[in-house]
This record gives sequence, structure tokens and C-alpha cells, in this order.
Amino acid sequence: MPTPTRPRRAARRLRGLRASATAALVVTALAACGAGGGDTAAAPAEIPELTDEPVTLSFIWFEWPPAQLLEDFANENYGAERPNVTIEVNTVPNANWHDAMFTQFAARETDFDIAILDSQHIGEAVTNGNIVDLTDFIENNIETDAYDPYLLAAYGQYPQAETGQRDEDASLYGLPLLGDTWTMIYRKDLIGDEPPQTWDEMIEVAGQCQEDNPGVSGLAFHQSNGSDAAAVTYNTVNWVYGGELWNPDEGQIEGVINDEAGQKAMDVLVNEMKPLTAQGSGNWFIDEVNAAVAQGQACIAFQWIAASGGLLDPAQSTLGETREEIEEVLGFAPLPSQETDVVPLGGMGMHLSAYAPEADQAEALNFMRWFEQADVQRAWAAAGGVPARTDALESPEFLEAAPFNPVFAESVSRMRDMWNVPEYAQLIDIENTNVNAALNGAKSPEQAIDDIARQQQEVLDNSGGLG
Repeated sequence: MPTPTRPRRAARRLRGLRASATAALVVTALAACGAGGGDTAAAPAEIPELTDEPVTLSFIWFEWPPAQLLEDFANENYGAERPNVTIEVNTVPNANWHDAMFTQFAARETDFDIAILDSQHIGEAVTNGNIVDLTDFIENNIETDAYDPYLLAAYGQYPQAETGQRDEDASLYGLPLLGDTWTMIYRKDLIGDEPPQTWDEMIEVAGQCQEDNPGVSGLAFHQSNGSDAAAVTYNTVNWVYGGELWNPDEGQIEGVINDEAGQKAMDVLVNEMKPLTAQGSGNWFIDEVNAAVAQGQACIAFQWIAASGGLLDPAQSTLGETREEIEEVLGFAPLPSQETDVVPLGGMGMHLSAYAPEADQAEALNFMRWFEQADVQRAWAAAGGVPARTDALESPEFLEAAPFNPVFAESVSRMRDMWNVPEYAQLIDIENTNVNAALNGAKSPEQAIDDIARQQQEVLDNSGGLG
């Protein structure tokens, strides 16, 4: 993503909490089933009449460059059509993102109108009645055939299978905002123009590069015990070596994630990949990986595409004085395959708070319809966003905007997601904690993977097995 055009405040001033009594749904149009007890409200098929009075449409997201990009893009382009509307994208640190949203959801009051949720957050929000059912609205206003079914399902459908395949009978509670997956970043000047094609080859090449270039680490990747950092790293290695996180049909984790493939993946991560990372990198996440790449301290790195824009900025890099010089040094490629050909699903969707005021709910629906139009999605791509519409993904505006954009387009068919269940927050915390412990030597790989399996199984069993 481009660097922000102006300094961003990490904690933008939030509007005061609105009383839930005044946060009425669009009464005559939203078929409200109640604001609590797990019931959900349904959006109307048609957008209610919009007000000409000033409206501040508020989003909540975590602090990273796409948040500023969205605010700037929306105010410039949506504001041209709706000059009475101001878009605010309020942010919190990534590690606090889930709790910042769900604490307010639990109180049945939100100071945001649109929650930007990870795909795995949807189940918790739906079962608690926190977000609005958009199924009828989407059917009448969105060209669903313009999207890869995987992306439409992953960013909005509930319930959903682990694979994220679109189920025409399942409800939709969100629309894509930002697509994402990992890209492999490699030093063309150190390892050559051709990236490694298999995971084993990648490890071998990274090791040789580290040996040949003192002071440069072979690998840089996410290891932190915050957000989903360490867990996504392990999950990716697990999938690549043929493993599975669970059996969703049986609600079974123990004996699945820690089977032979899962143990192999943890061994590869801890005993083959970790020794190729920089000393003190045991809590690295997005910013630290970007810094290592920009400062020329890593041969190969893994990063979310949506977080990679700053790597091309000469002001942030020691690899070149111009973007063109940096692109001569850095290559961006899809992840290598091994036993399977899988990449992690990233990105987020837009979801309407069930507690937003009437005027804001109507405006939010109008914004969603506007944002998902073909020309707007191409403009979003040209501005630095990662669209989800297939025509936008295949457009020159997207493919030519950055060297890593074709990686996303090529990777959509390979994507896999985690458990999309209401217990996600508990499951991810268990996995993050144990993977991070293994990476930092506090647990053996064997103990870490067995502890993950046992503790996650207890969570599912205590909740009834499948949420």
C-alpha cells in the first residue's frame, strides 16, 4: 500500500457511545429480530431514503496503511457523490482489534457503523446478533457473479465451510473490502531472478544465501504472539506439508492438527526455518518483517500483500534510491508449494453494526453498493487497494499498480482459511501462544503441537463441538 499521505493518529478521536435505544434499525425496512440474545436483524432489499443532513460514517479497523488509504479514497470519491458524508476510519493496534469491536458489541452499543472483520470473526458476530444480515440487500444490489465464490463466501457467508466455498443457502453478513494473501519476497541480487518453487527448495536457498552473505538472515516471517501472527505462519507450513487444522464435520482437532503431517510442519518451522531468522526476531510481525526487508537484512521474507507497499518507497528503503531501483533488487512471487499447493486467506469484509443509527445504516448500505461497483473497484485497485471483484483483479489498474499484485490474482484459487466458528478467538489465542513458545525455545515442537491439539479440542468440546 502507498504510505499515508498525512500522519495518522493511532487512536483517532472516537465519537461517544450511542445509546442502544436510539440506535434503532431502519424500523420500517430492517426486519429486526432483536438487539440481543443472538437474534439478527436483516437489511432491506432496497436502500432506504438517504438524508441530506451531515452524516459521519464510521469504520473500525486496525492501524496499518490500508486504513488511511480507505479513508482518503472514500472521502475523495464517495464524498464527490455524497458531499454531506464524512468517512472516518478509526483504528486500534492490531492486537486489540478483536476486543475493541466485541467489547462494544457485548454492550449492544457501538461508536462505529461498519465493522471491518476478519473472516473468522463473522461467526461470533452473527451468533451474538451483532451484525446485520445482508442477504436480501446483496441479492438486489450486488453483482455476485462478478466475484470468485471463495472470496464472496469468505468475507461474508455464515455458516461457512473451512474451504470458504459459496453456499447459496447460507446467509451473507458482509461484503469484501480488502483481499489479501502472503507473498514471498526475495532478493534477486542475492538468489537470482527465479524464486524457489518448493518449500524445501526455499529453505535450502535461504540457508545458502545466509551462509554466503554474513549479516543477512535467510528468512524473515511472522512469529509474534499477537493477533494471528504465529498461528498463520504455522498453519501455512502445516497446509503446505499436507496437514489439516481440524475435521470440521466431526469437530475434531486432537489427532488431526498433531498428526504426522502436523508434527512434520512444526519441526520444519522450529528446526529448519527458525535458525535462518535474525536473532531477537521471536516476536516479529508485519512492521518488523518489512523493516528487515527494507534494510537489506533478509534473503527471503513472507508478508501480507496489503502490507507490502512501503517496501517500494525509497524513503523507507536502503535497497534503492528510486522505486525502479528497488524493484531491480526485490522480487515478489506466490508461495512455493510442497505436498500441497495452498496459501493463507487474508483480507477483510465490511459488516453493518446492528446498533448503528438509522441514518448511518442507510448510508452504510449505500456506501457498500457504491464500493462494490466495477469502476469503483478498479479505482480502488489503482489507488493501492486489493479488490475482490474478478474484473478488477484482472484489470491493468490492479495488475500494473504494484509488482506483488499479480501474486494475489494468481493465488486466489489456492487460498485456504482457518476455523470459521464463534470460538475462533479462543482457538487462535491457543495456537499463537504455543507456536510462539516453540519458536522462542520455551516448548519443544512436540509439546507445542500436542498442547495446541489438546487445548483447542477442549474449547470445541466445551462449546458443543462446532460452535
